[in-house]
Amino acid sequence: MRKSLVAIAAACSSMLILGGCSTASDTAAPAESAGASEGAMAGGQTTTTCEAGDRIGVSLPAQTSENWTLAKAEFESGLKAAGFTPDVQFSDAASAAASQQTKVDNMLTQNAKVIVIGAEDGKQLTGQVEAAEAAGIPVVAYDRPIDAKGTDYYVAFDNFKVGQLQGTALLEGLAKLKGDGPYNIELFAGAATDANAPVFFNGAMDVLQPKIDDGTLVVTSGQTSFDQVSTEGWKKEKAQERMENLITNYYSDGTDLSGVLSPNDQLAEGILNAATAAKLTPVVTGQDSEVVAVTRVAAGEQYSTIYKDTRKLVAETVALVTAVCGGEIFPTTAEFTTDGGVVIASDYLEPIIVTSENGTEVYADNEELLAAFKAGQ
Repeated sequence: MRKSLVAIAAACSSMLILGGCSTASDTAAPAESAGASEGAMAGGQTTTTCEAGDRIGVSLPAQTSENWTLAKAEFESGLKAAGFTPDVQFSDAASAAASQQTKVDNMLTQNAKVIVIGAEDGKQLTGQVEAAEAAGIPVVAYDRPIDAKGTDYYVAFDNFKVGQLQGTALLEGLAKLKGDGPYNIELFAGAATDANAPVFFNGAMDVLQPKIDDGTLVVTSGQTSFDQVSTEGWKKEKAQERMENLITNYYSDGTDLSGVLSPNDQLAEGILNAATAAKLTPVVTGQDSEVVAVTRVAAGEQYSTIYKDTRKLVAETVALVTAVCGGEIFPTTAEFTTDGGVVIASDYLEPIIVTSENGTEVYADNEELLAAFKAGQ
């Protein structure tokens, strides 16, 4: 049975995405780019034994973007095709972190053989991960790391590189569309409760800080720390409100706003709403390749987005789940160290930057996004 589940999942992954599942050896990012530790090593990953039809729990955060909606559908179809019974649940938006704790607790009591968690707040799941470890249930952090000992694996795109790509795109867009510098810019980051948000921001600042230091970039507001620029709940209305305040306080006198670092497409929409209302046309970055954003990028309204193919990430996670259900240690070549010093064996996929110049090529295997891109051209 264990061998058959592995074979089924491998075949399923191939059908789910063109080109099949990526492997740790050909998708892993350099360890240092995602905060790998030079001290303690990850190890002791939990394995288990699963039978056909066993329950696999997947706890996702609040449904705040298209990618989470797609992830739910992909997990349901992928796990079912691999021979498991999927239990995929979103956290309730009103109290997302607490809701996720409750849902994971329920998955444990309902005998889930493996639990996959896209963390709402990776610092608030210690009790759940410890309980899973005590019960011999493997825990897989999906897309966002979990700051708790006993987390067995972390499967994600290289999020530090995502930030680097965003910073690079901002610089390239400024040079292309705004002439010679210096350029006035503003910085935005994601939710402080999301462990990925500072990784994105730090990756971007790895590229942008030298240009701030040499005067090429000027952050007119002076707001450059993560705490100053983070956005509650990844909510676009919060980003729009902050952008409106920045415009009123720093750009209402005719000062040009050349560019804005936005960590995802939802926040980019709020930023662009505020800028358009003020008749400003900054270069704006993004992430997630949401359908509307892809059209904006093709039309030149939003300069860039990042393509992180959710289908591939879910397929990789399903393959990992199948391996640990068969008593195997899934091969990884990277590690992630959380703020709390927890070292997690990690499997990274490669993100792709998208602008108006390469969307047709990047989205060639995604009919919906290709159509959205062509609609904007």
